[in-house]
Amino acid sequence: MKTADPELMRAINRFHVLDTIRRHGAIARVEIGERTDLSATTVSAITAALLDDGLITVRHEGDIRSQTLRGRPRVMLALNPQAAWVVGAKLAANRIVFVATNFQGDVLASLTLPVRVDRLPAEVIADLVEDGVRRCVLDAGLGLSQIKTIALSLPGIVEHGTGKVLASGVLRDPDVSLKHAIATRMGIDTIIESDANAITMAQHWFGRARDLDDFVLVAVEETLGLGVMHGGQLFRGAHGLSLTLGDMIMGAGDDNAVKLADLASQQVILQSSQADQRISEAVRLGQGMAQVRQLVDAGDEGLRVAAARAGAALGIAIANLVALFAPPRVILVGSTLALGEHLLAPLRRAFANAIPAPLTTLAEIVIDDSGDELWARGAAAVALGELYGSPWGTTGPVRRAPQ
Repeated sequence: MKTADPELMRAINRFHVLDTIRRHGAIARVEIGERTDLSATTVSAITAALLDDGLITVRHEGDIRSQTLRGRPRVMLALNPQAAWVVGAKLAANRIVFVATNFQGDVLASLTLPVRVDRLPAEVIADLVEDGVRRCVLDAGLGLSQIKTIALSLPGIVEHGTGKVLASGVLRDPDVSLKHAIATRMGIDTIIESDANAITMAQHWFGRARDLDDFVLVAVEETLGLGVMHGGQLFRGAHGLSLTLGDMIMGAGDDNAVKLADLASQQVILQSSQADQRISEAVRLGQGMAQVRQLVDAGDEGLRVAAARAGAALGIAIANLVALFAPPRVILVGSTLALGEHLLAPLRRAFANAIPAPLTTLAEIVIDDSGDELWARGAAAVALGELYGSPWGTTGPVRRAPQ
């Protein structure tokens, strides 16, 4: 049996200490130990190193035991927001959204580029990402040399360690190495992540799952994505692969299997329209589902049936996820939620009918319609999470070897 790697264990412990400070604000060492189950000696050693590296700062508070008695000021530890800066980005079919954040994930600047990404070659996409990063960094009042990491998220299947994009609906070219292209242009460590994983991190750090270390997220956008948080860490497949939901098998015919994407994708819903010019224009602007909602409200029966069918399929898929992972919360995000109750009412009914009786009250389904900035901020959180676990020194975090 392979013994644990001491450096890996130190990195894990560093991450948990920094993440505890981030989540709870100014906190005493004894409370860090209680929340992480680390010994007082380990916490003291880690926090001493973090103070030396400037990642955390000391705050002195008065004796909290009594408002009337004087006592020795209590030593509290907090993140140093200026310890590092990162840029996160969301790449979608018709836009790229950027945010620059500090070490605790506060957004310092944001930028949206409306552009038909899915029509562009990889080199042009890399050029646009470079321009967007430079502009966002400038707007944040920073210099490019201050940025530790760029994290780019996009829909599809991504191999996290290498940054390889195995499949994505927004990339025209196969076998694209965006990681290499961006890192080479900018000389900055670059991470490529699935957008489902990015928004899962955003929900855990800033959103509807800040109180949980275990939950499931379903992203219903142009593609159907899946994020699973377990023990405060993103769950990844073999070789660090991101998860996908659109390929979940929902049934089988004589000759082929029926996938969730065949029933609930935006493309399938849009195909139910009678070539309405308003929908075509709305899709180009990233407002396709909002336009479908208006048409359904106005009485379009074909689109209403398509939305209901998509909702029912999603409800069954979510019941399957609850049966597999038993999460206390399932968060739904994405632009398809613009369909409102036309999607959600059939979803709830199908979920209630499909969920096994013992699990009926297990999982809370939460609907979150946060905008693109939160997705990009989630990509930044992916980058920060890696920095939190990286060995630091006077020259900053250790850089990974080029892939």
